[in-house]
Amino acid sequence: MGVATSTRTHRKGTHVSDRHEHPHHHSPTGLRHRLSHLLTPHSHETADKVDPALESSARGMRALWVSLAVLGVTALAQAVVVVASGSVALLGDTVHNAADALTAVPLGIAFVLGRRAATRRFTYGYGRAEDLAGLVIVLTIAASAAFAGWTAVDRLLDPRPVQHVPAVALAALVGFAGNEWVARYRIRVGRAIGSAALVADGLHARTDGFTSLAVLLGAGGSALGWQLADPIVGLAITAAIALVLRDAAREVFRRVMDAVDPALVDRAERALTEVAGVRGVGELRLRWIGHRLRAEVAVVVDGDVTVRQAHRIAVDAEHALLHAVPRLTAALVHADPEPAPGEADPHLPLAHHAAV
Repeated sequence: MGVATSTRTHRKGTHVSDRHEHPHHHSPTGLRHRLSHLLTPHSHETADKVDPALESSARGMRALWVSLAVLGVTALAQAVVVVASGSVALLGDTVHNAADALTAVPLGIAFVLGRRAATRRFTYGYGRAEDLAGLVIVLTIAASAAFAGWTAVDRLLDPRPVQHVPAVALAALVGFAGNEWVARYRIRVGRAIGSAALVADGLHARTDGFTSLAVLLGAGGSALGWQLADPIVGLAITAAIALVLRDAAREVFRRVMDAVDPALVDRAERALTEVAGVRGVGELRLRWIGHRLRAEVAVVVDGDVTVRQAHRIAVDAEHALLHAVPRLTAALVHADPEPAPGEADPHLPLAHHAAV
């Protein structure tokens, strides 16, 4: 007989994702050792295992608050020097560091919301709050770039000497050290838990570190008596921030639009074709919800198997996906009967509901 079945959880009050909050080990993929890859927010690194949602959120929260403390102290130290020196290059760097530290607030809220259980209204849970936090981060980067650019242009039109140049140079080194430490920490944790927003925030901090080093150039030019060096470096910092803004906005836009790495789709298809009883793979969809993936797929099975046999194949297919696709915590697998000669399409009654 023809069979169409899907794997689901039938216990009252239990969601599909609840059944898969256990570790699944995966083989780590190689990293592309290129600068372009390093500076592009990337969230599909394979980890050794999928952490439970609670532990993932706890690690993310820890990374956020530690970063907030380190960058807050860094920005405060730089602000003191800005007041004494009047350096607009250092001012732009300081404002950007402070904005970067404050992005911990929306991300912290997102992680807290993400730990809440799904409800009858929010049936997929609250993981999407991370994507909203990513949008806030992008807007914060944009605002800091606009402020830094405006300040630098104003100083170009009205040049003034920079005071206490050695202190400015020292503050630049402090800014670099603080940002690089935070960047490494955020990126490591973000990739470990699969959070694109946290990785993007870490890359933002990394570029802040390099812009802090650029302040040294302005300090050197000021020491040699070239007053335009400081605002020119300020404009260079603005350009660097704009590059990070472009990459972060692109990644967050893709996540909001449910984009996934095509390599993940290929991996899922290969895993499904190796499952005993699967004759073919139909429609396959993957989507990120926070830092976790969900899948929906239709597989083709022998049309003469029983409902129980088709369900067993669907369960095996789901299990294969959970092992093959990193960050995947739930999959809805639908089994379609293999078409027989002269048999009408079993989905024909749904044709008039198709989107146009």
